[in-house]
Amino acid sequence: MFLSIENLHVSYDGIRALHGIGFGMDRGEIVCIIGANGAGKSTTLRAISRLVKAEPGTRMTFMGRDLLTFSADRVVKELGISHVPEGRRLFGNLTVLENLKLAAFARKDREKIENDLLRVFSIFPRLKERMQQKAGTLSGGEQQMLAIGRAFMSGRRLMLLDEPSMGLAPLLMKTVFDALREINREGTTILLVEQNARMALQFATRGYVLENGLLVLQGSSRELFENPEVKKAYLGG
Repeated sequence: MFLSIENLHVSYDGIRALHGIGFGMDRGEIVCIIGANGAGKSTTLRAISRLVKAEPGTRMTFMGRDLLTFSADRVVKELGISHVPEGRRLFGNLTVLENLKLAAFARKDREKIENDLLRVFSIFPRLKERMQQKAGTLSGGEQQMLAIGRAFMSGRRLMLLDEPSMGLAPLLMKTVFDALREINREGTTILLVEQNARMALQFATRGYVLENGLLVLQGSSRELFENPEVKKAYLGG
């Protein structure tokens, strides 16, 4: 399996955030995790990218390699796992171009960086128009495009996305998700966590429902759309 998570436990200051969850992904999939605030969605992504410590007994593998033996920087540099965090966390005092080039700093395939930069600008033409503009002056939608473009530049085997629709107007949201679908068609596997369950299930092929640190439901997007519990809790009826 491309990504395999088993018995994932994470705690913050003695308070358990994830209670032994487990799931997997195949190469090329788009999978979503939906749930309310505080369900543990962001913690799941942060555990995969090694930004938070998993507790003993956890097993995580990526392409057959033990993720627990990798530091956060090696996850990006050696495994090609990129993470678009909630809130984007760009370098606001750097330009669009500087943010993108900085994301590729650790890459060894230097000859491909320029081609990838051109590809980012073809996927997001607005970023090309604003390439010399400071990231902190961009609109929310443009900042989300830049955050995704930065992830594209740093690692493209697996992209972890944390609430990419947050704060976006519907038209910009569609633009961002159309771009993500294009990136997926080119070979990047995508794991997305979202509070906007309707958007997430329309985008992904299958998904998981996380509640209070436990995975309580799973299935195809269609199955989850039609599930009465999901409809009541996350789809407005």
